[in-house]
Amino acid sequence: MRRRDFVTLLGGAAAGWPLAARAQQRPMPVVGYLSGRSREAETPMLAGFRKGLAETGYVENRNVEIDFRFADGELNRLPALATDLVRRKLAVIVAVGANDGPNAARAADPSVPIVFNSGTDPVEQGFVASFNRPGGNMTGIYSFAVELTPKMLGLLHDLAPNARVIATLFGPGIPAQQAQVIKLAEDAAATLGLQIRVVRASTESALDEAFASLIAQPPDALLVPTNPLLLSHAQQLALLAARLRVPAIYGRRNFAAAGGLMSYGDNVEENYRYTGIYVGRILKGEKPADLPVYQTNKLEFVINLGTAKALSFTIPPGLLAIADEVIEQ
Repeated sequence: MRRRDFVTLLGGAAAGWPLAARAQQRPMPVVGYLSGRSREAETPMLAGFRKGLAETGYVENRNVEIDFRFADGELNRLPALATDLVRRKLAVIVAVGANDGPNAARAADPSVPIVFNSGTDPVEQGFVASFNRPGGNMTGIYSFAVELTPKMLGLLHDLAPNARVIATLFGPGIPAQQAQVIKLAEDAAATLGLQIRVVRASTESALDEAFASLIAQPPDALLVPTNPLLLSHAQQLALLAARLRVPAIYGRRNFAAAGGLMSYGDNVEENYRYTGIYVGRILKGEKPADLPVYQTNKLEFVINLGTAKALSFTIPPGLLAIADEVIEQ
């Protein structure tokens, strides 16, 4: 056989190889995903994240691998989880949560691109130089979790105008951020003639003590800001509010879906969809320094009408009219 014929034959055979076999020649990029929440609590977020990735042409296990690490609300585990994660040759790290996740990811590998999803101001935390020009290896999504506190309190007051003592439950988090939430709540409460009672659970084991204090001295209503530990115990918190028979509002839809009465916060799917889009853009070659921080502008107010009926709470027509979603279960 002449050499030219052999080369032609070889080329034709290669063209006939299965696509999967040829794809194996180039390993898929690996995206690390680091979260302070549990996998179960993260499920609604992951749906939006995968949707955003798909919009940029990436599908898990087809042309991108995602390696997950969940701290299950124990934020002190994040540094070790991040260190374990970066042993892989990661193309991007997704770090979700306040500042614990992004800080742990950055400390574990300061060179890998990081996409954060946080309710903490990324400029104040030193993640980026500015919203429009991040300037380093970090960019991501910023949701206005803290700033929504007065609105949450107002919705709670509309539901229960006779409530006077509002317990605000905090899990582990950034002291300065929690202090800001408390100040916003107290300022808003002062205009409505309300009193804010702060209850803390700095660890998972301390949750029982926090619940016991609320049962021993029941408030008139309950306000629960978004927090990884509390989000991992959303159903337990809904049951606590039911036992106390007090109205409650939470900072994310997950709580309402788990049986909580009301929630007000960013639209989870939309928020994490942009996280997926940013990861996809970086995988395609864009740099975090050139991707402006995306600021969430889509909020949702959710009412669980099934919970309201079970607790004999009457939802005012005005609140039902402005709800983005009503869960009837």
